[in-house]
Amino acid sequence: MQNIFDNEIFFDGYSKIHERKDNANELFVKPALFSLLPSLTGLSVIDLGCGFGEHCMEYVRKGAAKVVGIDISEKMLAVAKTKNNHPKITYLHMPMEEISCIKEKFDVVVSSLAIHYVEDYQTVVHGVHELLNDGGVFVFSQVHPMNTSFSSGDRWTRDENGRKLHANIANYGVEKEWESTWIVDHVKKYHRMFSTIINTLINNDFTIEKIVEPIPTADFLQMHPEYDDLLHKPDFLLVKTKKG
Repeated sequence: MQNIFDNEIFFDGYSKIHERKDNANELFVKPALFSLLPSLTGLSVIDLGCGFGEHCMEYVRKGAAKVVGIDISEKMLAVAKTKNNHPKITYLHMPMEEISCIKEKFDVVVSSLAIHYVEDYQTVVHGVHELLNDGGVFVFSQVHPMNTSFSSGDRWTRDENGRKLHANIANYGVEKEWESTWIVDHVKKYHRMFSTIINTLINNDFTIEKIVEPIPTADFLQMHPEYDDLLHKPDFLLVKTKKG
């Protein structure tokens, strides 16, 4: 189980990106993720790959009665316990592949940008099903499979002026582990086809309620023209499901 976030160089680099308010997570993933959540008033929530714990604090502000955040990174949890501590929040040092060890039940399971680091997706989905009360909601975001399918060569085909014409997609049908350079070398992610992502949920008794692939609006691009390449392909996939 990869724990790249406890690599000192990676952690420092990621923290700097995280502090920027114009990062893609803040602009696209977080708003979409929270739009998919039910009213949290009085509910219990578990966050898989909770990172710095900022989402956990937001769940409390939105009325959650109890929040559990788990993460494989001790460095991330140390920040969470310092900056996002609250009597209603419990943080656990644990990879999400081991959530079957948790014997409590929850109303909502959330995971943001962590599923693509998991090799055994089936085990995690089954574990989420066991964590949820009947009718409970599972919402997650991940890197879009159009991105995880491409692991080498030039990401874009460009014109003579360097303008991006279209994204290059290769080996989409080959589900695999692949390594990329992001802050450091050898960051492992896992590519699964869209059908695998969805059918694994269906086969584990989840009903698909909504799918979101965030792309910028025309008004958004007036402020952030650097994100116009998302019109060629979305970078992220978000899924809302219900148990049963």
